[in-house]
Amino acid sequence: MKKECNSYITDVLIVGSGVAGLSIALQLSENFKIVILSKTSLEECSTLYAQGGIATVLDENDSTDSHIHDTLIAGRELSDKNIVEYIATNAWNCIQWLIDQGMIFDYEISSNHSSKKYHLTREGGHSHRRILHVADSTGRTLENLLINKILKYKNIQTMEYRNVIDLIFSDVVEVSRIPPRIIGAYVWNSIKKEVEIYYAKIVVLATGGASRVYKYTTNPNVSSGDGIAIAWRAGCRVANLEFIQFHPTCLFHPKVHNFLLTEALRGEGAYLCRPDGSRFMSLFDKREELAPRDIVTRAINYEMKRLKVDCMYLNISHQSDLFIRYHFPTIYNKLLKLGIDLTREPIPITPAAHYTCGGVVVDRRGRTDLDGLYAIGEVSYTGLHGANRLASNSLIECLVYGYSAAKDINECLSYISPVSKCKISIQNRRIISEKKEKFLMKKLYDLRSLMWKYVGIMRSSNELKFALNQVKDLQNIIFNQYEERLLISDILLELRNLIQVAQLIIVSALSRKESRGLHFMTDFPDMLSNAQPTFLNPNEK
Repeated sequence: MKKECNSYITDVLIVGSGVAGLSIALQLSENFKIVILSKTSLEECSTLYAQGGIATVLDENDSTDSHIHDTLIAGRELSDKNIVEYIATNAWNCIQWLIDQGMIFDYEISSNHSSKKYHLTREGGHSHRRILHVADSTGRTLENLLINKILKYKNIQTMEYRNVIDLIFSDVVEVSRIPPRIIGAYVWNSIKKEVEIYYAKIVVLATGGASRVYKYTTNPNVSSGDGIAIAWRAGCRVANLEFIQFHPTCLFHPKVHNFLLTEALRGEGAYLCRPDGSRFMSLFDKREELAPRDIVTRAINYEMKRLKVDCMYLNISHQSDLFIRYHFPTIYNKLLKLGIDLTREPIPITPAAHYTCGGVVVDRRGRTDLDGLYAIGEVSYTGLHGANRLASNSLIECLVYGYSAAKDINECLSYISPVSKCKISIQNRRIISEKKEKFLMKKLYDLRSLMWKYVGIMRSSNELKFALNQVKDLQNIIFNQYEERLLISDILLELRNLIQVAQLIIVSALSRKESRGLHFMTDFPDMLSNAQPTFLNPNEK
């Protein structure tokens, strides 16, 4: 049985409400109608939890060339140099745009109060202090600022608790259009429990990464690879999905499973130690705690396995109480509520999945392989990060590509024919029962545990092949629930996307017969002489 759905029409449909999606919306013409879809509440996204900051060159001893060099070094010869240069050279202009919107970064006031300049912190892989920040809650400040701006615009409508199912092609309603383009999306209204249709001239995916595919992650639950899976099903290429960045220092605590301890702590002198208090990073890299994240993560993982312990420790208690509480108020107060004093004792930490360095392939304007579809931020593959993301380069990538995509959309949107509401009927779906929900939650747990155990920090070909077979079995189960039995729910849609992304990660990892950056293969421990990105094409399956 088929039924007609509630439908909406707009000029630009933006899926995701983090810095990438919101910054694009704010830079589009006020003459355009814009709809922003948020999977849960508007502010719930990875941006909100970004503690560190935004990388740009401001120190008189620093240079754009140095920022480019550091990014290329971290990327292990796999970053696109042209893209790295493009983002680094446009960083300050985009940050200035943020400041013009009302963003206030921390200042460093001189001793005689005669002058002030931005306080810059340093993070792993950076040769200079170049991280603009707002204490240890940069992301929260930025997200709240942009939301408050967005809500003042009459041409921008925000829709919460909307989960995109799939994209709509023009040939669904208009056979004569050649080639077909994206004209909207099927969307699950999580509150009303019904499918809606959104038509648009342009669709922008700004859905973030896929770290929820792992059992332990620093990311919120909404980081479930939705945009990557949606774009792949529609026919977009993806690239470099084997490079999943694990943040070295996630709080290890039975009551809190995803609280990040920012890299800025190490930038301000925090050091890593074993349970007995002894340091170990000098055994792995001359940069010690300020080595890139892939090196630090593997060092922690090695020590945990060698000593057969559940965690290592991060210690900044040698700094003054005032210094710690001033620079890291969010972390200090959060830990204090858990009975841990950052100023007095080392903090138990463990690595956790943090950032998806690969994603949907885009050009310099944020355009995907499909006409009418853009992808911006962590969902995308631009070529910036290569085999390992340099700390605090992610927010600046969002801003620069948000600017670039908005400029392109502003220039081309008026030439795109209006999209009209059409009568599209879809199969009537049944809401999943409570018993089936529990079954799917168990499958989600199984998937995340599988990925953590076999597709994590250290991998092998045999482990990856085993994981791929398990994922295919899970995929068959979910296909049966969604495609054949016509069931639907938030957890089913999320699991459908996560399983697809898990498969893409594993296939990408199996295709790279070397160890490079974030991808370490125990049976291929050396790095090949010729670095090439990993591209997967859904049309070549």
